[in-house]
Amino acid sequence: MLTAQLSKESRQEALEQMADEQGVDILVVGGGVTGAGIALDAATRGLRVAIVEAQDWAQGTSSRSSKLVHGGLRYLYNLDFFLVAEALKERGLLLTRTAPHLVKAQPFLWPLKTPVIERSYSAIGVGMYDALAQFAHRGSVPIQKHYSKKGALEVFPDMREEEVTGAIRFYDSRVDDARLVVTLVRTAARFGALAANRAQIVNLNREGERVVGAEVKDLETGKVRTVKAKHVIQATGVWTEQTQSMAGTTGGLKVLASKGIHIVIPKDRIKGSTGLFLRTEKSVLFIIPWKRYWVIGTTDTKYHEDLRNPVADAEDIEYILDHANAVLKSNLTKEDIIGTWAGLRPLLQPGTSDGDKAKSTKVSREHTVTEAAPGLTVIAGGKLTTYRVMAEDAVDFALGKKRAKELPTQTENTPLVGADGFEALWNRRHVIAKQSGLSVDHIEDLLNRYGSDISLLLAMIDEEPTLGEELKEAPEYLRAEIAFGCTHEGALHLEDLMSLRTRLNYERKDRGLSAATEIADIAAVYLGWNEETKKQELKLYKDRCDAEAAAEDIFDEHEAQQARAKAKDVTDFMEV
Repeated sequence: MLTAQLSKESRQEALEQMADEQGVDILVVGGGVTGAGIALDAATRGLRVAIVEAQDWAQGTSSRSSKLVHGGLRYLYNLDFFLVAEALKERGLLLTRTAPHLVKAQPFLWPLKTPVIERSYSAIGVGMYDALAQFAHRGSVPIQKHYSKKGALEVFPDMREEEVTGAIRFYDSRVDDARLVVTLVRTAARFGALAANRAQIVNLNREGERVVGAEVKDLETGKVRTVKAKHVIQATGVWTEQTQSMAGTTGGLKVLASKGIHIVIPKDRIKGSTGLFLRTEKSVLFIIPWKRYWVIGTTDTKYHEDLRNPVADAEDIEYILDHANAVLKSNLTKEDIIGTWAGLRPLLQPGTSDGDKAKSTKVSREHTVTEAAPGLTVIAGGKLTTYRVMAEDAVDFALGKKRAKELPTQTENTPLVGADGFEALWNRRHVIAKQSGLSVDHIEDLLNRYGSDISLLLAMIDEEPTLGEELKEAPEYLRAEIAFGCTHEGALHLEDLMSLRTRLNYERKDRGLSAATEIADIAAVYLGWNEETKKQELKLYKDRCDAEAAAEDIFDEHEAQQARAKAKDVTDFMEV
């Protein structure tokens, strides 16, 4: 029976099965939100699918976003109505049907500096945003509300009085991006997809001009397997040009990297009950409330350094603080920061690598799908919010019009693992807390991280009661969540648990190091680590934390990346 379980054992079985004589219909390369969405889309059409990721699931761009599901209010200024409508439809789907446990409606205040003109044109823009959202999914979020200066300061007391004459409240949504990706992969596995993280393609195999599969290296063991595939779809983001070059073709997409960073501030340092949406000279700045902290970002700078481990440097951090403090009375300093992260956006460049000579290409407003070589489909661009549309386009393109019509997408009506029954369980959270002996606070956290899969964690606790205990140095997490990360979410290393199954890497000033030993002890039980392996995992994670901390104090980006590069990666990732 197929299950939504990613484990060390299921990974091994997946690698063996994808390399059998039967081969697969589609091999997906890239385990970010786009690749995970493609794997789910293809699997729910009844295709035999494999997905491989060279790092951990979502370890690249898809765990380093602003963690928002949004329509893109600023796109309305460019009159991109179709783009905004498409994104708002997808936002509504995630909120109401496919992932209500992971995606949450979030109010934002848009501070106004001039009382009449700015309020008028902003109200029109937000009004159009609301109208498009209500047309797509009526009632999924409330509509705009206007505030006077006094009212705005009551909602967000930390705004500087001289910087605001009033405000408009509108809604978007926030999401734990890494957990969304892991949940997509688990859902794909539930429908038969063969999934393996820490597995890298090292060559694309061809018969004549056609790509017919790939050589896949298990980075945990070094073993290389041949995977036969009728179609290969690459969704590798900022790595697009490197991975498509393995086909020995001049076709494909051109992508540049842009770096965006975020900082994390303790909840009590900013007084406000909504998020803030601020326009800057370059882009926008979001100040986003989460349960225990605020997230502030982002930047948008050209990037030419290491693609694997981008870091926030001192100049990035100073930029964010300066722009936040221009509006906030909090007077935030670097000492207030408890965490940072940096991510790379894949900026799609016009045309294709061979000057538009590729046989066929589908271009949307934000993403492009092309045939880099017969049998090799490449997709790039887009954003997290519209991953499902991108996945549908990629699979349709690979299959061709006739076959795609015979096997249409099913994902619009396919809830992700944990979505089924979430609202009913949320209504019963006080009862569940009483029955389980856990606090209501923990039950709410578990429901918002795992949805209806809370039953699996509670069953683990029934079988091993110590799993119901809080982590001693990170009591917001239960020991069961670490175990579940190993048994059901594909974690293989300590850094996977610290950065992507929990968020301790940026939720704590020490990057979670004080809790790392206990987490490693739990992981050792479920991943079969001996003492030597456990010590090595702890050292690797500490070295990473030290390198990231050093980079944050360096103003020159190249030097900052050199400091980060001093920490060894957990697997021998091959540059291509």
